[in-house]
Amino acid sequence: MRKILLVGGAGYVGAVLAEELLERGYAVKILDRLYYGDIGLRDVRDRVELTVGDMRVVQPEVLEDVDAVVNIGGLSNDPTAEYNPRANYEMNTLATQKLAQMCKQRGVRRYVFASSCSIYDRGVGNDDRDVIQDEESVVEPKAAYSGSKREAEKILLQMADADFCPVILRKGTIYGFSPRMRYDLVVNTFVKDALSRGYVNLHYGGEMWRPLVDVRDAARAYIACLHADEDAVRGQILNVAYHNMRISELALRVREALRQEGVQCDIRVDYGYKGVRSYRVSTHKIDRMLLFRTKISVEDSVQDMVEKIRRYHYDDFDNPRYYNIRWMRLLEEANKVISITGSVFDAPQEEQ
Repeated sequence: MRKILLVGGAGYVGAVLAEELLERGYAVKILDRLYYGDIGLRDVRDRVELTVGDMRVVQPEVLEDVDAVVNIGGLSNDPTAEYNPRANYEMNTLATQKLAQMCKQRGVRRYVFASSCSIYDRGVGNDDRDVIQDEESVVEPKAAYSGSKREAEKILLQMADADFCPVILRKGTIYGFSPRMRYDLVVNTFVKDALSRGYVNLHYGGEMWRPLVDVRDAARAYIACLHADEDAVRGQILNVAYHNMRISELALRVREALRQEGVQCDIRVDYGYKGVRSYRVSTHKIDRMLLFRTKISVEDSVQDMVEKIRRYHYDDFDNPRYYNIRWMRLLEEANKVISITGSVFDAPQEEQ
């Protein structure tokens, strides 16, 4: 049985990937700082080996008996990266490099890295550059998040050799239910707003494009990268997405899927510019090389999401734990208070 180390394995994608790996007979070790607690491991906690720690200071023994690493850790969206660019760079770039170096030293050959299709972003208003991009397209990401991912990619590609097989997976915008749920992703946000307010908001008229992928399909893509022959994927970048859609089309698809679940919602549109991202990508390469195709449509995922939100009572939609940047700010504020007051309930130690 092969053992896989999931860095960030208690997160939104990691929690789903851990379940998928266990179902396929893998042994799973998780390294996670548990910023969001261990709710993501609710159904697998007794079947995984958990090390609580920061990906920036990984101890060598974490790699003991590990056959492959999937690095899905770090800060995972633009607002969080912009909030603390230093931490973003340390986690998404420097920690990625350090872990890869440790893998090479300890003979861990396969290293699958979570990158992002946001690297392709060209914004709106550039109609002459509005083309479907593939893994060979020239990219010049400007945002802190996508820039840190691109720097990590370049480092890993330079490290590839006969004894080390890095694989880079550029994922589209993810949607779908996870035990470590997020409501700050566009499809999930639409579902949350429809259930809680009865309408969804379309910024900038919904004109922007986005490649989208269900979280379970993303997990399957990681596993495909683990299964593939080294020679096929060594030093390769692979896009994974279900479809490219304008956000306006996405809203219509979500509304129709919700109607099938007995949920009615309006679509409200504004045309204000709010740092809109827009990009489309090709997924022909992963299909050709790994015979991998996504399976889960937006509509099927929305219906599954509604059912599981109701079943597991994930309907406390204002809980900041579901929103990366809100939760990070809350933790930082709490840390400032505790650094002054000490423990919330324990009495301070008397001075001797």
